[in-house]
Amino acid sequence: MLALFLRDLRLSFRAGGGALIGILFFLAVISVMPFGVGPDLNLLSRIGPAMLWIGALLAALLGLDRLFQADREDGSLDLLLIGADRHMLAFTVFVKCFAHWVASVLPLVIASPLLGLFMNMDMTAVAATTLTLLVGTPAITFIGAVGAALAVALPRGGLLVSVIVLPLTIPVLIFGVSASYGASDAVAPFFAPFLILCALTLFFAVLGPLAASAALKTSAD
Repeated sequence: MLALFLRDLRLSFRAGGGALIGILFFLAVISVMPFGVGPDLNLLSRIGPAMLWIGALLAALLGLDRLFQADREDGSLDLLLIGADRHMLAFTVFVKCFAHWVASVLPLVIASPLLGLFMNMDMTAVAATTLTLLVGTPAITFIGAVGAALAVALPRGGLLVSVIVLPLTIPVLIFGVSASYGASDAVAPFFAPFLILCALTLFFAVLGPLAASAALKTSAD
């Protein structure tokens, strides 16, 4: 499984792998936001956590359609579907999701503190938003694996993956943004939405690979 993890990392960082595209998209979305909002720094700081979460969500969706494409093109996906049982296939999907998250989404989390300061957010809000992105974005990848598995047989399934995945990520977005605001707001709570966000990530870490492996099995039949 370590070899599979390292292989997927290399594929993600290779030209056309999608990791760099997501990072550049995230930077572009956050960079142009102050020009759209205008000179109101207070408004910019209020919408900062939500904008970081929306930018990270959209950037994370960009490369999900290629999650299983390389395996399908070289034939390793067919061998895996034939030889692996359901639980082993689900664990393989989990490893591939983790590799995709490390290559494509973790850089977004690392860049978010700098972009948070660019959005005039205070240090508490920056730290809380970064923490919620670190905890919540894996759930987006696990959800996206289901859409990628359903669209693996399509030559250009990126739009279909986004249509399938985006509605399912709304709870993650809601509790991630709520926890981010709760850290710097004396009225709104932080720990309640943050714990729910952790639970969502753990839930999709189990359900996502299982559903994706079932979808891959179905597409192979």
